[in-house]
Amino acid sequence: MTEPFTTSTSPAALDDLRARLRATRWPDAPEDAGWSQGVDVAYLRELADYWADGFDWPAQEAALNRLPRYRTTLGGHRVHFVHARAKAPAGTALPLILSHGWPDSFWRYTKVIPLLTDPGAHGADPADAFDVVAPDMPGYGYSDRPTGTPPDTIAVAGLWAELMDRLGYERFGAAGGDIGSGISRYLALDHPDRVVGVHRMDAGLPVYLGDRADLAPEERDFLNSATDWATAEGAYAAMHRTKPQTAAIGLNDSPAGLAAWIVEKLRTWSDCGGDVERAFTRDEILTNITIYWLTGTIGSAMRMYRANSAIPPAQHARRVDVPSGFSLFPADLVRPPRAWLDRIANTVRVTEHVRGGHFAPFEQPRSYAEELREFFRPYRRAGSPTCR
Repeated sequence: MTEPFTTSTSPAALDDLRARLRATRWPDAPEDAGWSQGVDVAYLRELADYWADGFDWPAQEAALNRLPRYRTTLGGHRVHFVHARAKAPAGTALPLILSHGWPDSFWRYTKVIPLLTDPGAHGADPADAFDVVAPDMPGYGYSDRPTGTPPDTIAVAGLWAELMDRLGYERFGAAGGDIGSGISRYLALDHPDRVVGVHRMDAGLPVYLGDRADLAPEERDFLNSATDWATAEGAYAAMHRTKPQTAAIGLNDSPAGLAAWIVEKLRTWSDCGGDVERAFTRDEILTNITIYWLTGTIGSAMRMYRANSAIPPAQHARRVDVPSGFSLFPADLVRPPRAWLDRIANTVRVTEHVRGGHFAPFEQPRSYAEELREFFRPYRRAGSPTCR
C-alpha cells in the first residue's frame, strides 16, 4: 500500500535540539587552523547559534510538505519518496527515478524537481517533462532505519525497480550521483529491459581488476588520483565502512557534532571556493542536517558503506550496455576521463560543466535539469509509461 506522507515536528523535539546546541562543549582549535584540519570551529559555532536561535524549521518543513510525498513498503522496508507528476498530457512524460547519496537524502533534488516536472514554466520545452520519483534510501531521510544489515546499492536498485513497477511505470530513466550513481548503474545492469537510459554525475571510485598496463595513460592517472583522494579525504568513508557505530554514538547525540560531520563535506565537495555559503544558504545547510537529526538516521546512513564494502569485486567489473550519460562537474571528487567512461559503459554523452560540484542538482539546478532533458530526449518514445 502507498500512502501520502507529511511530517509535523513536535515543539518538544525542537526544544531539545536547541537545548543541546546551547549546551555544546566546544573543543579548542589550533590558531588559524580554519578548515585545514576538518571543520572550522569558529564557523560551526556561528552555524550552531543560528540553528538554535534563528533557523525556522517549521517553515522549511512546510515547504518540504508541499511536495507530493508518500511512503510504501518495499522488501520489508518502509520507504519514503516524492512522486511529482509532470505538468503534461497523461502518458507523454518520461518517468525518471533520482537516487541520492551521502550526506543527504531526497533533499538533494528538491530544487530540481519543479524544473523537471514543468519545464515550460522555466523557459524550456514542455515536451521534455518528467514524472519524477525521488526516494530516500532505507536508513536515510524519512525511510525507516533497517533493523539488521542495510541493503547495499544492488539491493536498493532492486527496490527502486519494484517501486517503479508499483507506480505503474514499465520503462523509465534513472539518474543519480554518489551512492545514487551506483544505484542507477545497477538499475541499468540488472533491469536493462526497463531502463531506457542512465545518467550519472560521476563514475564512482574506480575498481579495476585487470593489468594496468592495458589502460590508457589517462585512465592510469585517474586510478592514481582516486587513490590520492582516498588517502587525503577518505577517512570518513573508512570510519563508515569499519566502525560506523562508534561514530554514530557521538553524532546521534550531539547536533553540533552532526553538523560538523556533514557541513565539512558540503564545503569540501561543492563548488564554493572555500565558502560553503556560496553554494548553500544557511537555511539549506540546516534543512539537510535537521532531517538527519530529527530522523536519527546518521548511524543507519553510515552503515550502508559497510554493506557496500561487501559487494563482490566482480560486480564492479560489469559493463553497462544501457545508453549512458555523464555530467562531470569541476569541483566533484574525482573526474574520470572519457576512455574510462567508454570502458565501463555504453557512453553516448559526456558533458563537462563550467560550474558545480558533488551536489550539482542543488548547486546548479538549472544546468542539471537542462542536461537531463538533453540526455533523455532521444529515449522518450521508448520510455513512455505504461500505467496499470
